[in-house]
Amino acid sequence: MKLAEALSIRADLQARIEQLRNRLKDSSKVQEGDEPAEDMKTLHIELDDCLADLEDIVYRINRTNMHTVCDGVTLTRMIARKDALNLRLSVMREVLKHVVETDRYGRNEIRYIRTVDVAEIRKEFDVYAKQLRELDLKLQNWNWITDLL
Repeated sequence: MKLAEALSIRADLQARIEQLRNRLKDSSKVQEGDEPAEDMKTLHIELDDCLADLEDIVYRINRTNMHTVCDGVTLTRMIARKDALNLRLSVMREVLKHVVETDRYGRNEIRYIRTVDVAEIRKEFDVYAKQLRELDLKLQNWNWITDLL
């Protein structure tokens, strides 16, 4: 099995667990005199099975990521870099949104001034966004050529 397939299985398991969470909640409380839509024991067994499968696939994915080296860097390190870039871009996006918003509606209101160069932040944002795209493509490529341990 390829790493990309395992990632797809993980996503399916996570979605299934979320559905089970909702089904368990729906069946855990009913109006007096009504019966739950589903048997709670059956739902718990299904949840336990999904969680065991998820634990196994996550372990195997993490193990594979730690032992797969691309350009002298493990996939785990590349994923950490991707997460950091995503977070950096999110912060920069929020700052840009905050800076370019107009807060003044009348002449008597307090006037705010920018303390940052919006054009410079946008240039920097574009550089990081490009790094993220390139890294994401590299990770996707490795996911399709790497065998799951």
